[in-house]
Amino acid sequence: MSTKQSILNLAKTTIIKESEAIAYLAHLLDDDFAHAVQLIYSSKGRVIITGIGKSAIIANKIVATLNSTGTPAIFMHAADAIHGDLGLILKDDVVVCISKSGNTPEIKVLVQLINNGPNKMIAITGNKDSFLAQRADYILNAYVEKEACPNNLAPTTSTTAQLVIGDALAICLLDLRGFSSKDFAKYHPGGALGKKLYLRVSDLSSVNEKPKVSKSTSVKDIIIEISEKMLGVTAVVENNKVIGIITDGDLRRMLSKTDNFSAYTAKDIMSANPKCIDNDAMAVDAMELMETHGISQLLVEENGNYAGVVHLHDLIKEGII
Repeated sequence: MSTKQSILNLAKTTIIKESEAIAYLAHLLDDDFAHAVQLIYSSKGRVIITGIGKSAIIANKIVATLNSTGTPAIFMHAADAIHGDLGLILKDDVVVCISKSGNTPEIKVLVQLINNGPNKMIAITGNKDSFLAQRADYILNAYVEKEACPNNLAPTTSTTAQLVIGDALAICLLDLRGFSSKDFAKYHPGGALGKKLYLRVSDLSSVNEKPKVSKSTSVKDIIIEISEKMLGVTAVVENNKVIGIITDGDLRRMLSKTDNFSAYTAKDIMSANPKCIDNDAMAVDAMELMETHGISQLLVEENGNYAGVVHLHDLIKEGII
């Protein structure tokens, strides 16, 4: 049975081998890569990505990455393609064929069928002399010297290389399209990632109470306001402008210093110039502001007027944190 240390050593060796192979890919890039990116960018159709075996799994992931970054893409299994699915390919589509050897029987048949049509074909392969490479319009070299598998059999390093080439394609296309975080949010409206890109402070503060007192409000009424609104804080407002903030902590600190607070008012215990955020700001900006200043609430303003409170718990509830 392997020892814990031998397991860790093998895992580290695997990671190092794969990382070195990936780094080497940068030296294999040539004009074909740039031409392939330009071809896809200028195409009026979609990107059809195909492969078989483990390469088919990588193709699916590349399709997902392209679709999420503004380049329409469809997966077509190489074996299914030669049994009817070839009809997926429309005249303006660009085909990307992934194969380590470039010489598998299904790939050979598929390549000839694609060559009979009008579509341009890009090969992602580790063998530039293969049947696939020789018949592709552009070759993206995904050569690896050896698999991470000790027997040099299981596709490991080679599939990682294919994936990295796909990522490089997607990022170059993203850059050409000027694809922004706002565009990204359109494609990722769900989940925490999407919320970080589209959720605004007003979306959170609008469902909260709006605790507020004047600078002459008594301590008793301040406690009632904070307790009723259940946000652990109240704004001190004058002419609907924020002039201060009182938190649970401010009340505790006051009580630790005096037993007689009947004469105290909001102006005596408030913190002036509190941290505020515009209601149109992104929720993720509110999170960063809270983290920077070590606070759990922010007062919200709209056009310079008091508009409510956003709480750390709101961000946690929405999965922003």
